[in-house]
Amino acid sequence: MSQPAGGFHERLQALSSGQQQAFMATLCERMMPNYALYAQMTGAGNPAGLRAILDLVWEQLAVREARIDFERQAEKLAELEPPADDDSFGARRAVEVVVALTSLLDTLRGGSPDAVLEVSRISKGGVRAFIELTEGEVDADKLSQLIREHPLMADENDFQDAVLEAAEGHLDRDAIKALRQVGRNEGVSNLGLTLD
Repeated sequence: MSQPAGGFHERLQALSSGQQQAFMATLCERMMPNYALYAQMTGAGNPAGLRAILDLVWEQLAVREARIDFERQAEKLAELEPPADDDSFGARRAVEVVVALTSLLDTLRGGSPDAVLEVSRISKGGVRAFIELTEGEVDADKLSQLIREHPLMADENDFQDAVLEAAEGHLDRDAIKALRQVGRNEGVSNLGLTLD
């Protein structure tokens, strides 16, 4: 299978809306443990509520005839965001999951052409923030090199490349199911974190 022409972002934007939604849903799926961990550690948030919304997205992707009120889901989702006054690392990563899923819902409600780039950026941004947190004080030049070469960032880039390649193919129900499984990533998030 030959690589389509163009860079990563051009290829993302060249996807059909359904393909973009599958890409975003897979990234959201992989970020889910970050939200669940935040909820587990703080008692705030509602992972089951978030899970239910993402499950409806997957249902819509697999069953195009499904009639799901994504306006209502977006309202529910807004209530699941961590409190605005919580500026902790965990809260910011949990907010990223909500924002990414909100971008995805926006496309299902008929708008937001840049949502796919946004979700890709959010996932990479969370990884960058985690590396900055775990590496401590490093000067800026060293830090950007460290981030580029960090195993977590390499893993994130490889993951997004693989999901993009899968999304560029024919997305029947089995392909959607397979992408969902890829997103679950055996319960390990984009930050290498797991609930266990």
